[in-house]
Amino acid sequence: MLPKVFIDGHTGTTGLRIHQWMAGREDVELLTLPQELRRNPEERRDRIAESDVAILCLPDEAALEVAQWAQESDTRLIDASTAHRVAPGWAYGLPELAPGQRETIGQAKYVANPGCYPTGFILLVRPLIDAGLLAGDAPLSINALSGYSGGGNLLIDKWENPETSLAGLPYEAPYSLHQRHKHIPEMMEYAGVSAEPQFVPAVGPFRCGMRVQVPIHAAMLDSGLNPETAGQRVQEVLAQRYRDEPFVAVAPLPEPGTLHERSFDPETCNDSNRIQLHVAAHPSGHVLLIALLDNLGKGACGAAIQNLNLMLGFAEGAGLPG
Repeated sequence: MLPKVFIDGHTGTTGLRIHQWMAGREDVELLTLPQELRRNPEERRDRIAESDVAILCLPDEAALEVAQWAQESDTRLIDASTAHRVAPGWAYGLPELAPGQRETIGQAKYVANPGCYPTGFILLVRPLIDAGLLAGDAPLSINALSGYSGGGNLLIDKWENPETSLAGLPYEAPYSLHQRHKHIPEMMEYAGVSAEPQFVPAVGPFRCGMRVQVPIHAAMLDSGLNPETAGQRVQEVLAQRYRDEPFVAVAPLPEPGTLHERSFDPETCNDSNRIQLHVAAHPSGHVLLIALLDNLGKGACGAAIQNLNLMLGFAEGAGLPG
């Protein structure tokens, strides 16, 4: 009998893409609800109890409620909201986080899908801290750019509304400048940093795609590093850490003068579960870390399907494009 999977909230941006990517699979049975019943709590509760794994694509409060329902059954959960990312009893759904994380996810009853921005930040920073090249209390900053689909249907409607003229905006628009962003706790918890990073997210005039940049001042790196070769050492640590990862590609260190306007296109990994990591070195010993990913791919639905595969014992890339 095929394992049963229910996507609760499959009409939102993340849920819709998960459903699209899984629609042709023959190794699982996708449970659904008719349009008129998809908001009915009792019907949703029955589908969740019936499923082997339920993927929650819901607002935080609704995800917390469903987690209470799941305690009454053997149903396993993958929560795409921010509600459980640092909660006790929940496995963090980033298989590439550290050795053994895949096994943790595969055996877990409850898995919290990582956020899109944290995925890039954590995969860039965690190996450097583990290798002793960067101290956990370093005062880091994050400059990140996302496609407007990261804000869900409301932001999509806003940016694609002809009356706003945002689709033709010739620059990115920073946001959340006066509040603590909801991704900060998981960034700190799983990257291994003790000092809260300064996070400056922005939205660009494109639907999907993401670029996460972490500038590292030379003074924050291990004092034993030669400024002329610091970038190479950082790149080597990342390349070694992710050498066997099917969805993480670490680019070679670019030669001076080879970077150009299209070098770090935030749409590079669109429609895939891939993430690219780049290191740009400066003669003074400063280093710029860059991650490129699809905010709805590796940053959301791709990660959820990757986690689902691990939980069900399938090949990790089953059902994932590319």
